[in-house]
Amino acid sequence: MAEPTPYREIRAHYDDETITVYQAYSNTIASAAVAAQKLNASPAFRTTRMTWMKPSWAWMLYRAGYSYKDLRQERILALRMKHADFISVLERGVLSHGGTINMTAGKLGNDETQQTQAREKEKEVRVQWDPERTVRLDKLEYRSIQIGIPAALSETWVENMIVGIEDVTQRARDLKKVLDERPDVTDEELVELGLVPVERSFPVSEELQRILQMVKPATQTSKDK
Repeated sequence: MAEPTPYREIRAHYDDETITVYQAYSNTIASAAVAAQKLNASPAFRTTRMTWMKPSWAWMLYRAGYSYKDLRQERILALRMKHADFISVLERGVLSHGGTINMTAGKLGNDETQQTQAREKEKEVRVQWDPERTVRLDKLEYRSIQIGIPAALSETWVENMIVGIEDVTQRARDLKKVLDERPDVTDEELVELGLVPVERSFPVSEELQRILQMVKPATQTSKDK
């Protein structure tokens, strides 16, 4: 009997060196990014606000409506990051819901200490655990991680941490077409067709699990359900 999926777990498509995350952009930003293999290749790209990346293919499909939901997000990009960079981003993580930030030292310290802490706070990565989805967009009982890159970290992430960019919009649209035409198609068949990537649990340290409040269903409190 298969083990139940942990309530909070990072599931992603990855190999020995890189992990894939997803974002959706406009045609202008996406075309330039793919051509130059730089997310900020278009002047329309902005690093002045938080941007969210998602390791879950199904959650990206849900968010973008298979790329049909919003003209500003009509192109889905698969971004590859090295494992170490992905983990370094998570190590800056602060939960958007249920997380607490200890600012006592800043309140008691001098102005320089407070300014340093303020700068570090600007680089905090936001983490959300939202209900996972199937590729049919049905809600599941367990959670999927969403990772918010703050403006203060955005340039470093774009310039130094993204090692590959692929346009997977057509894959999303082909998947939607197959689901509409073949409602009984199985997940295994969708993987064989190349429309759904194989996602596995991405291992992280116990310390990082604590930071991200990754807990199993048996110990999950009712307020998080």
